[in-house]
Amino acid sequence: MKTDKVESDEASALIDERIRELADWRGETLSRIRKIIHQADPEVIEEWKWRGVPVWSHAGILCTGETYRQVVKMTFAKGASLDDPSKLFNSSLEGNTRRAIDIHEGEAIDEKALKALVQAAIVLNTSRTQSKK
Repeated sequence: MKTDKVESDEASALIDERIRELADWRGETLSRIRKIIHQADPEVIEEWKWRGVPVWSHAGILCTGETYRQVVKMTFAKGASLDDPSKLFNSSLEGNTRRAIDIHEGEAIDEKALKALVQAAIVLNTSRTQSKK
């Protein structure tokens, strides 16, 4: 299955470009969540997949940052396996694997809770990588 994956510096440049192109609350929101992800994991890898979706990875996909007209959606690849004590997940709740956070214009982002969720995703990814070795 082809994913049109672009990694590293080129992916980061494409994400920068997407943020500039949006030039509205969605670009600002994508920029903020990107910053929070990098604060939570300075070693995170930025990728560009599926013909234009920003992806953040560490030992596997952590989350994506999709932008739509009414929402910026962070989809956590293994979100159903993550504890979410702050109840950030508010979308894709019925699935067995993914969970998402829909952020609407003007909504506040709980940065502390989001960092904790990203770090939990890293722990989950790295524990599964370690168990395979």
